[in-house]
Parts: sequence; C-alpha cells; structure tokens
Amino acid sequence: MNKKIAFFFAALMVAALFSVFNVEPTKALDGGPTLDPSTIPKFVDQLVIPPVYVPKYTFDWTTKSFVQEYKVDMTEFYEQILPTQDANGNPTGFGQTKVWGYAGNAKDPLTGKFLGYFQFSPSCTFETIKGIPVRVTWTNKITSPSLFAVDPTIHWANPNNIPMDMGMGPPPPGTPTAPFPTFPPGFDGTQENPPGYFWNAQSPVPLVTHLHGAVVRSDSDGGPQQWFTATGIHGSDYRTTKPTTANAAVYYYPNEQEPTTLFYHDHALGITRLNVASGLAGFWIIRSLCDPIDNKLPSGKYDIPLAIQDRSFNEDGSMWFPTEGNNPDVHPYWNPEFFGNTIMVNGKLWPNLNVDRGQYFFRIVDGSNARFYNIAFKVVGSGATVPFTQIMTDGGYMQSAVNENSLLIAPGERAGILVDFSSLAPGTKVIMTNDAVAPYPSGDPVDENTGQIMQFTVGAKAGFKAKTLPSILASTLKGTFPTLKSDSPSRTLPYFEEMSPTNQPLGIFLNGQRWSGVLTETPRVGSTEDWWLVNPTMDTHPIHTHLTQFQVVGRIPFDAAAYEADWMALNGMVPVPMNVVPQTLDVTPYLTGSMQPPAPNEHAWKDTIQTPPGYVTIIRIRWAPQDAPVTGPRAAKPGINLYTFNPVIGPGYVWHCHIIDHEDNEMMRPYKVQP
Repeated sequence: MNKKIAFFFAALMVAALFSVFNVEPTKALDGGPTLDPSTIPKFVDQLVIPPVYVPKYTFDWTTKSFVQEYKVDMTEFYEQILPTQDANGNPTGFGQTKVWGYAGNAKDPLTGKFLGYFQFSPSCTFETIKGIPVRVTWTNKITSPSLFAVDPTIHWANPNNIPMDMGMGPPPPGTPTAPFPTFPPGFDGTQENPPGYFWNAQSPVPLVTHLHGAVVRSDSDGGPQQWFTATGIHGSDYRTTKPTTANAAVYYYPNEQEPTTLFYHDHALGITRLNVASGLAGFWIIRSLCDPIDNKLPSGKYDIPLAIQDRSFNEDGSMWFPTEGNNPDVHPYWNPEFFGNTIMVNGKLWPNLNVDRGQYFFRIVDGSNARFYNIAFKVVGSGATVPFTQIMTDGGYMQSAVNENSLLIAPGERAGILVDFSSLAPGTKVIMTNDAVAPYPSGDPVDENTGQIMQFTVGAKAGFKAKTLPSILASTLKGTFPTLKSDSPSRTLPYFEEMSPTNQPLGIFLNGQRWSGVLTETPRVGSTEDWWLVNPTMDTHPIHTHLTQFQVVGRIPFDAAAYEADWMALNGMVPVPMNVVPQTLDVTPYLTGSMQPPAPNEHAWKDTIQTPPGYVTIIRIRWAPQDAPVTGPRAAKPGINLYTFNPVIGPGYVWHCHIIDHEDNEMMRPYKVQP
C-alpha cells in the first residue's frame, strides 16, 4: 500500500493534524488473509439469481389500499461462496463460509417454485409494484457475536454502554485505553481493559435495515440510531410503525417512487462496514404495471440483478476483515477503507453466466465497502469491447439512453444497462472487467484478480430481441437538465480529515463536524436547495442522501489547499467542538475553472453522487416527490408538503459518504426536514 504525501498547516493545527490528502489503507499488521486469491478457480460456478421473497397481501383500511406484507429475519448461516471444483471437475477442498443474511419465505425467480424459508447472501429480492405499499417486519435473530472486530473507540451503536471519549472531553471512568486487546478476541467481555472493566463490544449485535434510495417517512428509514439487538436493546431513535417483539421493528414503505432498482442493507451506527461485509444486503426492485419503458425491456431470465462486492478469505473458507487499525493506539481495529482481493457477484466468486444470443438487462449495484469499479465487457481472445447502453441509475430511468464502452460505479450507486450478445458467435466468452484503482482515483492498480468480475458464455439459442426505446425515458425529466429550479439558499458543505502525528486518518468530517455535532441541515419541506459539496481530500467520496432523489448541476475545480487553510484559520480545528456551528467559508473565490456539466448518464435522478477530489460538486435537492411539477398549481414550493406522508415526523434523516468505512467513523451527518 502506498502512502500519499501529507500536507500540513503547522501554524494552524494545534489540537489536530489533518491534511488535504487522504492515505490508502495500511496493510493489516495481522498478516492479512491466508487464502491466496490466485489459487481460486475462476468462472467455474454459475451465477446465482437471488430468490424472490413471497409476500402476503392484506388490505389496509387506514390507507384504503392493498399492502404487501413480509416477515424477514436477520440470521447467521453457512454458504458455499468458494468454488468446490476447478474447471476440470477436480475438487478444490474449499469449505463453506459463515455469513449473515436476511431470510424469509421465498420462491425461485424463474420457475416460481416455492422454496420455503430461505437464507441467502446477498439476500432474496423484494419484487414490488409502484403504488402498492410494502410493510416489512424486520427481526434480529443473530445471537452470536459479530464476525469481525467491533471497534468501541469510534462512535457506534454501543448497546453495552462502553464509555467513549471521541475527543469530546475528559475520558469517563472505565474508558478503554491503549494498548487494546488484539482480535480475536477483541472486546468480548473476557479481556480486562481498563483494570476492573470487562467490556463486551462483540455481542449483542445491533442491526437496523435501511432501504437505500427509498422515499419513506423517517421512522421507517432505518437510520443509524434506530438499531435493535436480538436481546431487545434499542437505539435512541428506535421506531416501529406497529407493535412487535423487542428484537424487531415494523417498517412501512409507500413504494410510490419511479420504477427503479434499490437495495437494502444494514445501517447500524459505527458498524455498518462490519454488518454489510458479513452479508446483510439485498435487492429491492420497483416495477410499474403501466410504464411504457418497463414493457419494452428484457424480462424473466433476461432481467438479472448483479451485486458486485469484494471480499477476502482465509484457507478455512472464513471471510477475512482487518483486525488491526491504521492507528491502533487510537482506534484499535478501524481502517479508512477495506479492499478485498477477490470479486464476488451474487454470492459467488468470479461466476459464469451462460447467455442466449440476445439482449439482457443487468441491474448492477456496487455493494462493496470502498471499491469503485470501472466496468467494461471484453471478448476473450480478441480483447474487443462489447458496447452497452445505460438506461437507469439510482432513482430510475435516465433522461435518455446513453451508449457506453465503460461505466464507473461507486459504492452505493446502481446502474441499469442493456447488453446485447446477439452478434457474438456461440461459444464466445466475454469477461466483465474492472480497471478502477483502489482507493479511487489515485490508489493501487487492479491485478489479475480484482481486474476481473465475472464471465459470460454465449450459447446458440436466440434470446430477447432488442426493442427501440423512446428518446425520453423518464417522464419526470422532460426539458433542459437539470429540470429542477432552486428556490432556497444554497449550502456550502466541505469535508475534511483529521490526521494522526504519523499521517494516518483518524476520522473524516462533513462540514467539519462530528455526527453528534450541532444540527445544521434543516431544509423546508417542498423546497429546492443547491448543495455545494467541497472535497479537498484525495478520495472521490460517493455522497448519499436519505429520503431524496436529487439532480446533478455540475462540478467546478477549486484551490483545495488554499480553501482548507483559510477554513482552518476561520474555524480553528477539525472537527469543531461539539457545541459549535462551523462558520461557512464561501468557496466561489477559490474556484479555478469553469463548471463541468453532469455526464450524460447523470442526466437522471440520483441519491448517490461521486464527488471527486479538488472539485466542488453541486447537487440540486428537492424535498418533494419525483413527479411533482416545477411550475403550475401542483408545483413544489417551500413549506408545502406534496409527499403522501409527513417527512417531519420521526427521528429525521442522514446524509453520508457511502464508503462505509468512512461513514462508520464520523463521515455522516443528520438532517431534519422542517414543516
């Protein structure tokens, strides 16, 4: 791992050292994963299409509508992720892997055969219809300890109330101190630290499910402090929309947004990276019975979700995750980013998919902790590139279809692409490749393992024949892009790193504030704001907003070093004290170039946006439904609620970096919609 150059402002940094440069994650001092990825056969296992949950339909007399009802558990089980044989049929000897996943009654997505109670990771897919609400009872049945090392020195869910300092004042009695116990066992209740205290951070495990991209009331959003344990301990923001057991919560999803691909995953405060890496994620697809585009796309076996995640393994088949932090004397187990040395798609390493000679619709989610993917399709032998067409992103169909040879996707982003294999001869093999460096955009290059994602083998059978799509795909995006018009003051929101004396990240802070700092983002319902996301770090941060789908205005380069120095001179330190609202520093005098318009595939509704280093990324957020008009009597206006629910009710929402290792250590902030 390469270290990036540090940039210090010594005269300005009294309490904390921080830099405009990020650093790549340090190689774990525990020796790393024991299974060499180059010894794992590629393209021998067939791609698994996740099963689909089976709902019960009930009639809700309050809303006077039918509701899809689901009961879904969070569980622990074993799954065969590693291939059991090589390309010649010889056994590999690789065993099963302990994982976490969601479980419920499910059916085969192609045959419709009922599979009963089914455990899988990535978990079963919710197949939903726009306009039909969904109610899910999420139950935490994980009674075993966390699979990986829980770091109690960062701000986390903390069900056992382990004292934490986090730089907010004198450490309270009983606060763990360095040297910290190694993992295993870590803080499992058997190690004495400090003397006289036996803290357990490994169990019970706090969990809460967030439907990423959902337009939903905040008491069903699955925010970071809405967690609950299998033993019935609740986070400070715990909510349930109906009475249930203490180890569960009932969430209600209106499901009124545009047809799209969402995904659900764990979001518990400070341990999201661990719970998602353990396997807690799955797809949620919203279809429309009357959308003209839905009816022109490949369906059935030609409509396939692909969850791409990087993982590392040990020789016994268990998953590996770092067990020593980059600053072990401060945060014993937390690292800035996790990058696995293998690529997993739908729960299999480097799978193969046998395809017919026709068009496929692939719904892609980057479900990795920190890895970006720059995806292309390469013919084996000739190296020729197979072009594809992108028609969907986070919030639904794009304004227009875009023909592409490659696609850069960040953690939390989704993309719907059409790939046509009809011109390829039977027997042709195509590799989905990746050439994105890690961390992105100035990290280490891919190798023979992380540079390949999966394989497609073309058969002789004719498949789905591509249909002509209209020039405008999304009826909510007609007109000059961005179609939204700002009607409220903009917000300037920079993010900074706090660095250790050894030039290692200690945390990353949005608006220079901790998660628990003074609430500063308080938009009015119905309003439209421009958020100027100012990135002086060296990473591209994928910023995700809960509740809203926004539009990209553009990106402008700026003098990052000068801006950061002047922001520090104005505010004194990063992070600012807990009870202090940081003073806003206008970024416009620091701009060094002209506005770069959004990329063609960003002419769309987005909930996760790549914010590159040295740029101000401007997004336009409206707290109203996607189909609300910009003008006319039904137009969204500040103070007017056009949602069918009240977004003011409940604990509120969050916005954060979707590099979830960053999110877990302060790169997340609350916001509350105002009436």
